[in-house]
Amino acid sequence: MQVQGEQSVRLSRTQKKKAALSLQELGERLVKLSDEQLKRIDLPGNILVAVKAAKAIKKHNPLSRQMQYIGTLMRKYDPTPIREFLDAFEQGYPQQNAKSKQDEK
Repeated sequence: MQVQGEQSVRLSRTQKKKAALSLQELGERLVKLSDEQLKRIDLPGNILVAVKAAKAIKKHNPLSRQMQYIGTLMRKYDPTPIREFLDAFEQGYPQQNAKSKQDEK
């Protein structure tokens, strides 16, 4: 339940599902990062363990369940710093990749 001013506002089932899917997609973005990149993010220990476990899973259904589990764990924490780090990293990534290719020449 969210509180706006003096009134409390209930989230609809659809809003709750969208929030859960958003956190799950954030977890999928974390799984795509390398171990070095994960070290730069200040992740809670249980989320870091779950992300590393997901990296080892190759089958679709177990990976899907692990992604749901990561989304469930992320509900306990504020995802804003993680989302900001990933957005900043992904925006800077193409530039870093182009620089490394120029350095190789």
